[in-house]
Amino acid sequence: MAFLPLPRSAAWSHRYTRTALEVAFFESSTEGYVLAGCTTAVEDASPWLVSYRIAVDTQWRTRHAEITGRSEGGHRSLVLDSDGEGRWFVDGVIQPGLEGCFDLDLESSALTNTLPVHRLALPPGASSQAPAAYVRAHDLSVHRLEQQYARTHDPSAQRYSYAAPSFDFSCELTYDAAGLVLTYPGIATRLV
Repeated sequence: MAFLPLPRSAAWSHRYTRTALEVAFFESSTEGYVLAGCTTAVEDASPWLVSYRIAVDTQWRTRHAEITGRSEGGHRSLVLDSDGEGRWFVDGVIQPGLEGCFDLDLESSALTNTLPVHRLALPPGASSQAPAAYVRAHDLSVHRLEQQYARTHDPSAQRYSYAAPSFDFSCELTYDAAGLVLTYPGIATRLV
């Protein structure tokens, strides 16, 4: 399945669990894409921001990410690297608990749900497990997150059933022709 090229930028309004605005910019190269953005939010009466720069290879496997965050608890930053074969390093230290993950998922971002959809390129009616290296917004802690994506049977639509069992969460995500999230029920809606 082929997606259209990414636009130069996109933005999402996060609602329901937090009030936030996420803005991202995209650069393509012969090595893949660089996705750079920032989310500013108020959640449970506490403001925070997370900025990110994520490099994916031509197969949409996350290879490198630089993430910074700021909240009332202070300033944090971390660097994640992956060998593209499912082995991860956080600030240079190998993370065996992330073995087999190919995607990065930021709690602060609707954009990162684009990564597995591009990487998997599921045909209509197909599904796949997509465990991810998951980064929490408040403290930038990194955990393994089991996820599943199942593309609906309608070949004219980019809709996927999404499930994250550890959060007891599931929804139907809608994407545009470039594979960017349009609607993420209970989380975010694409603005541009």
